[in-house]
Parts: sequence; structure tokens; C-alpha cells
Amino acid sequence: MARAETLALAEAALRPEPETKGQLRFLTCGSVDDGKSTLIGRLLYDTKRLFDDQIESLKSDSSRYGTTGGEIDFALLVDGLVAEREQGITIDVAYRYFATEQRRFIVADTPGHEQYTRNMATGASDADLAVLLVDARHGILTQTRRHAYIVSLLGIRHVVLAINKIDLVGFDEGRFNEIREAFAEFADAFDFRSLVAIPIAARDGDNVIARSERTPWYSGPSLLEHLETVDVTEDAASGDLRFPVQWVNRPDANFRGYAGTLAAGTVKPGDDIVVARNGAVAKVARIVTQDGDLPSAEAGAAVTITLDRELDASRGDIFSSPDARPEVTDQFSAHLIWMSSNELLPGRPYLLKSGTRTVGAAVSELKHRVDIASFKPLAAKTLTLNDIGLCNLSLSEPIAFDVYDVNRTTGSFILIDRFTNETVAAGMIRFGLRRASNIHWQALDVNKGSRARALGQKPVILWFTGLSGAGKSTIANLVEKKLHLLGRHTYLLDGDNVRHGLNRDLGFTDADRVENIRRVAETAKLFIDAGLVVLVSFISPFRSERDMARELVGEGEFLEVFVETPLSVVEERDPKGLYRKARAGEIKNFTGIDSPYEAPLNPDIRLDTTTESPEALADRIVAKLREGGYLGWDAGLP
Repeated sequence: MARAETLALAEAALRPEPETKGQLRFLTCGSVDDGKSTLIGRLLYDTKRLFDDQIESLKSDSSRYGTTGGEIDFALLVDGLVAEREQGITIDVAYRYFATEQRRFIVADTPGHEQYTRNMATGASDADLAVLLVDARHGILTQTRRHAYIVSLLGIRHVVLAINKIDLVGFDEGRFNEIREAFAEFADAFDFRSLVAIPIAARDGDNVIARSERTPWYSGPSLLEHLETVDVTEDAASGDLRFPVQWVNRPDANFRGYAGTLAAGTVKPGDDIVVARNGAVAKVARIVTQDGDLPSAEAGAAVTITLDRELDASRGDIFSSPDARPEVTDQFSAHLIWMSSNELLPGRPYLLKSGTRTVGAAVSELKHRVDIASFKPLAAKTLTLNDIGLCNLSLSEPIAFDVYDVNRTTGSFILIDRFTNETVAAGMIRFGLRRASNIHWQALDVNKGSRARALGQKPVILWFTGLSGAGKSTIANLVEKKLHLLGRHTYLLDGDNVRHGLNRDLGFTDADRVENIRRVAETAKLFIDAGLVVLVSFISPFRSERDMARELVGEGEFLEVFVETPLSVVEERDPKGLYRKARAGEIKNFTGIDSPYEAPLNPDIRLDTTTESPEALADRIVAKLREGGYLGWDAGLP
């Protein structure tokens, strides 16, 4: 094909088409080496969407990286990373675009390896249909089941079961029916609206573009015929209005607009809208675009909306119609797909991003983990990489949302690690958790300020952290004795002592350690409200939980005291014999040995027990409290 002709075809595939020509977004998924990339390469090649130089490059790459014995290896059209070509697997999500006379297509080639399940979930997040490949020789595998479950969980209701490499089993109709029936048996609970099984040989093109003479027993459509005709339309424009505000546009004092993309519904000037978070109501004045004002806009349109009056609305808010508002709450139940090599720790603070809104969040309860082999719930305390679970989440402030089955945009979210900015999970909201309507904050006449005034001191948490045997409890005990002699009012929370009562039900897994610190932090907060100087002596190995404790109280009410003692020194001291037992394997998950300790980066007070005595270090802390005004009343305290 001439360069000019192929260029024209490529441009035609990407330019806007008449409304009669629809668009289908689909993904290919399945286990490793089931032929996903080969299938997409064959589709692109047979629909003549490749330039001559791409074909020549493909032939060259096939001789260098190919796995087809010198013939064209169509997988190389999609597997663009060198690592992918060398390993023969897909690592990243690759997107390709092509079109036929009937439809435009956006296809995502997703990884099959279990390690990259998170990439598969990313590709599935906005797809209309999934092509799930199965190697006819191997049949249904664990990863096949996992991908089918994720496809269902992410709201994809149209599936093609592409039973690939049918040529390698002699085009056996019995084998095809066996796999088709096995898949249908467990997929029956997934609420797929259409499920079509097609026998294909992607390498040779059998039943990919046209029906193959080598499968005379198969009377269904070819893959492309089905993709061109399957009805996946869901009229998002007819749904309830959802307009997440991405940006408040204020180029000058005369213009204030709210920019974003409609997630559902339609809007036109004169419509009433409401800010879901606070209930503020206004009328739409204009719908502004770069090409001029529009008479209306519907789901998928990126526009700027102006209102007839100013509202308390900003990035992250959702506009809706007043009579069909999304739910607003700070607690909900959701499915999580865990995407991090670091396990989920219930109670640990994360960031939750839903649409354009980001808030603090924690998993308050992990209800269960899904057994991919049986799809049954299993009791679990944590989730690890590629696990799927059902949990309750608690947010730092309410957000507006819909359940995922109603709106995939406003019903989805991601969890982000607060320190590394790693996306650790993708979530789909099932329902809101309503607080009891008869529970409210009770206004009290005697508050923290009045209690502190009566005691003549400023409340503060002294949070001692460090390895076991570093000297935390020794120094904290000395500090409390000195403050007691000065007539100050204190309370000491010690790690070992608390585990005899409040936290006696907790073990020493990472998840239990997070819950241990969460409970202690909430207890210390109550003592702060009582006006006390609270001394907390815990290993508290994770920065995230120490920061969570700091955020529970006011500015200046938390001082992190790092008792910095090297591991070699504390092992030599070993006052309780714990390090010896840990080294011998008698104690599991021991901090510093087989469980990590994350040292403070910028502690308020740093103590070196190798250069100063505990008595001198305690005096330093008391002096720090004097300098900060904690030991005498400060009239600036509320």
C-alpha cells in the first residue's frame, strides 16, 4: 500500500466520524502467553491499518525478537518495550486505534502476568467490552478466573471468550465446547449481558476477520464481525446529572466558570444545579467552550459552566440536579483491588482520590478477601499484591459519590500512599455507610482550654519512638517523675503496659501494630483534651501512624521524641532477651530483625543514648517543655 494511501486511511480512522459510526473501547486480557498481543497485531494487519514502513519494521523485528520461526510475529506490533520483546510478555498497557466502515475502535492490550494485574485493571477501567483469551491447550487458568472477576467487578458487561490456538489442538470442536462450558459455569454469577465464545488461531487469522474454513462446526461470527455489531450502548446522557469540577476558571474579575467533564446526564442554560457537598443551588447561565457557547452538553463533554450567582464550590465538588443528588458521606463499603507490594494495613492513613477530589482515608474494617479459585469470601486481616477484598472505609471528610454500578466515574476511586505517592489500590463503591442519626457532637461547657487553665499547663503529647531496648520507657519514666515533682499533671502510656489491657487482643503483625498505635493515639488525644502532659512510649515503627497521631491533635500539641540508638547497641543491651530470641527464630515479626523500623525524618527532639545518660536526656526534655511554655499557662490557648 502506498504511503499516501495508508496515511489517508490512518487520518480517516482518527478524525471525527458521523454520529452513525459508533466507537467501541475494548481490552484483551487473560493469562500469560495466551496470544493477546498477537491477536491485536493480526487485527491491525488484516484491517490494513499499518504503514508500509511499519510492516517492514515488523518483519525486521520478527527476525530479531520473534517467536514464530522467521514468520511475522504480530505480537511485536504491540509489545513495544524492549523488556517485553525479550521476555515475550506484555508488561505495560498498550493502546491501539483502528477503524472499519462500521465502527471506530480503541483497544487496550493488557498484561497477563499476575505481577501486572494492576495494569490489567487500569486497562479495564474504561472499557465497554473485554476479549478474554484462553489457550486451547491449557484451558481455564487461575489468571483467567482473576481477570474474569476483575472484568465483572469493574462493570464490563460484554465479554468475548476467545479460545485461541485452536489450531494447536487440531481444531477440535470438543475441546472448544469443554472450555466454553467450563467458563460459562463460573461466569454465570457475573451478570454479563453478552458472552460469546469464538474459536480462533490469532497467528494465522482463523475467525479473526472472517470465518475460517478450518472450523466448519462453528457457525457464529468472526471476532471482528462481533466487535462491529455488538450493542454496548448505555445512555449516560439520560442519567442523572453529574459534573465533577476539575478547575475553577477565573481569568479576570469578570468571569468565574467551573471547568470539567460531564460524567453523566445533560445540562443546558437555565437548569437548576446543586453543589452536592453543601446543597447550594444556582442556575446555569452559560456553557462555555473554546469554540463558543453551547445550547446544551451531555455526558463526555468537556466544558466550562457559569452560574447566575457565586457559590461555595471548588475543585473536587460535584454539581448535580437538585432532585437527583449523589450520596454524601464520610464512610462507605467498597471492593478494593490491591496493587502494591506493600500489604494493606487497616487503620493506616492513605489518600483517597475520587474524580477530582482528594481526602484522607483509612480502611476501618476488612470484611473479607476473595478466593479467586472459588470466588468465595475468606477471612483476612490484610490484602497483598493482586488481592481483591471487600472493606469499609472511613474518610477525613465527606465526599459526594454514586455506587459504582450506577456510575463508574463517580463510584470509583484510588488509594494513594501518603509518603511515596504510589497508587496502592483501585476501589469500587458498593454503598454508603450511614451514621446513626441520633449521634452528634455534644457541646460541653468545660473544654480543653478550661481544663488546662485549671491545671496551669499546656497539654502536649511527648511521643517516644525507637527500637526495643533503646531506652524509651526509662527516659519517659524519668521525665514523668521530674514533672510530677514540679507539680505538673501527667500520664504515661507504655507499650508493654497497654498490651495487658486496652490492646491485649492484638498481635505483632504489621496490621496489628497499626491498630495498636491507632488506639493509643486516640487515647492520648483524650488525655490532651483533659489538659494533661501525655508521655507515650511505643516502638511505633511506621512513620505513617506517627504522623496520624500528630494529626489527631492541634498545632504544637505533639512532640516526636526519637530515642536514637543503633541496632548493634540495643542488641548488646537486650534487657529482656528479646533480640536473642528473635535471632533464634523464636519471636516472629520483631522490629529491627524481621520487621522494619522507619526512623523519624525530622523529629522534634532527637536523643542519643550512646553519648548522654538517661538522666541528662530527661533534663533536656523538661528544658524543652519549659522553653515551649508547656509547664506554665499560656493565655493564647483556647
